[in-house]
Amino acid sequence: MPNRFIPVFVALALSFAGMASAQGTNVSFGGLKADTSLPVEVTAENLSVNQADGTAVFSGDVLVKQGEMRLQAAEIRVQYDATGKGIDKLFATGGVLIVNATDAAEAAEAIYTIASGEVLMSGGVLMTQGQTAIKGDRLSINLKSGTGRIEGGVTTTFMPGGN
Repeated sequence: MPNRFIPVFVALALSFAGMASAQGTNVSFGGLKADTSLPVEVTAENLSVNQADGTAVFSGDVLVKQGEMRLQAAEIRVQYDATGKGIDKLFATGGVLIVNATDAAEAAEAIYTIASGEVLMSGGVLMTQGQTAIKGDRLSINLKSGTGRIEGGVTTTFMPGGN
């Protein structure tokens, strides 16, 4: 490695080492930025509707599409807003995966609040951005701004680029 790259490599290594041991880490989620005003399309093997509590449960290979964003899970419970005409929140469980552009995040469960564009993921969270992987207990993403925060036992792995 040429000597001029050593300070850059050391600085990168130190910044990622600090991120790995942090209690919580703010991260740019530009690849997970989404237009939350677009229609939400849900496909699944099964659908159960409960008019009494205003929910619907999709199960079996559930896929939610909103623009370029994809949300997959074993089951997704839909909570409708007060009017009963719009979707307020999606509660996803079982192998949850969110993918958009170059970023992806997986966890045991997630809550997506449609109006705010907020996604809260928990349970063995793994976020990948290209060849960089970040793990933690909880991940909050704002799909409108493309920003987020990962917390709880944060570790990261990255592949340094080489020329």
